[in-house]
Amino acid sequence: MNNDFVFLIPQFILIAAGTALMLMEPFTPPERKGRLGRTAVLAAAAAAYSLSFQWNIRPRTLLGGMLVVDNFSIFFQWLFIVIAGVSAFISMKFNERESINRGEYYALLLFACSGMCLMAASVDLILTFLGIEILSIATYILAGFKRSNARSNESSLKYFLLGSFATAFLLYGIALIYGSTASTGYSSIRALISLQGDVQGMMVAGMGLLLVGFGFKVALVPFHSWAPDVYEGAPTPVTAFMTVGPKAAGFAALLRILAQALPSMAGNWVPILWLLCILTMTLGNVVAVLQTNVKRMLAYSAIAHAGYILIGVLVNSRMGFSAVLFYLVIYTVMNLVAFSVVLSLSRQGDEHVYLNDYIGLGRKAPFAAAALSLALISLAGIPLTGGFIGKFYLFSAAVQKGFIGLAIIGVLNSVLSVFYYFRLMVYMYMREPGADMPEPESISWPVQVLIGIGALCILWLGIHPDQILTLAGYSSLALK
Repeated sequence: MNNDFVFLIPQFILIAAGTALMLMEPFTPPERKGRLGRTAVLAAAAAAYSLSFQWNIRPRTLLGGMLVVDNFSIFFQWLFIVIAGVSAFISMKFNERESINRGEYYALLLFACSGMCLMAASVDLILTFLGIEILSIATYILAGFKRSNARSNESSLKYFLLGSFATAFLLYGIALIYGSTASTGYSSIRALISLQGDVQGMMVAGMGLLLVGFGFKVALVPFHSWAPDVYEGAPTPVTAFMTVGPKAAGFAALLRILAQALPSMAGNWVPILWLLCILTMTLGNVVAVLQTNVKRMLAYSAIAHAGYILIGVLVNSRMGFSAVLFYLVIYTVMNLVAFSVVLSLSRQGDEHVYLNDYIGLGRKAPFAAAALSLALISLAGIPLTGGFIGKFYLFSAAVQKGFIGLAIIGVLNSVLSVFYYFRLMVYMYMREPGADMPEPESISWPVQVLIGIGALCILWLGIHPDQILTLAGYSSLALK
């Protein structure tokens, strides 16, 4: 057996489990559909376990130099596998309630995870593109998985159409870069740009088109228009997955490209990212203030957080890169906790996701309200939470590199976000529910345990972030 394939065992587990789930679906009676979700969770756990043997090994390239195994790729693969496993776990009761508990749902989650892993480990534009397409096709289908729901179908169609345009921009960008350098490998592109001295106009155009494609994937303004409608219309567990998984994968691939293929073009891409960063933070927070739908509010919140994360990318320093990795970890925890509560309380039809539906939740479901409040407090960046530490290191990296104005704008946007995060808490604790308001659904004890673990992680990362910061810093060394 080729030694290269030993390092691909986590991906093989994900793909094999996804294929097995699709084969199991026709032979699984309706009353036993729950085993499909449990199989996906077990597959994610097995993939994570097999990945643990690769940590801290000497970096090595696979598949003719198109794929690399290093601490950066392993860090993100762990994150992606956790996201897929948690998404499958919180989906089980929801899918049973909404009558969409089918094997292909969990298979698509695992296939999407394999695409994300490929994006993080790829050091070739062609392989990166393949990873993006594997992820995209799976999420297009997941967004419209409630086939009987018109809004879910609409979200899937919008995502597919706009995603196809973004893919075209990305592919044209790859073609222009190949035309300039005669290579799609990151190291070769970097070496050839250095030899050429002056950057060609075709190369600049290719870089710009790449930024457009990745801007769509991570929902940067002005390429964000799909996100609010898709996040609102998709099943809530899919929304939870999409707000963290594809976003983290997009930033992982973007970091590799900018740091390992295009570092000598920083003078061209830093000003572009600076402008996109300000637009994304500001528009995301301003429009979130106007929302009354909690899913839509969290969608615009996700856009704003993409702007915060972009700060660490554009400062182009080791501290900035490690801050990005740490922030993606805590952002994943915060969002998954928030959406786990939202989907558990949304009741039949996934319709009860408006601010008024949360009136009096603090008295009716104190555990859910407390966990959601903690996630919101952390998203706002309040001290003693992981969200505060993440923003502190992002803004510190910007100040260290001289982007003081950008850091100030980031702080002001964080202050603005306090309004809409705390407004939801006001509804939960300071509004009296009407007599006709239905009782919230009870949250199953396994999901309560998961939410409790997530809440503890938010507090732990806010008080003792050293271990994850060290891990993120060590992983980011692979980019230089």
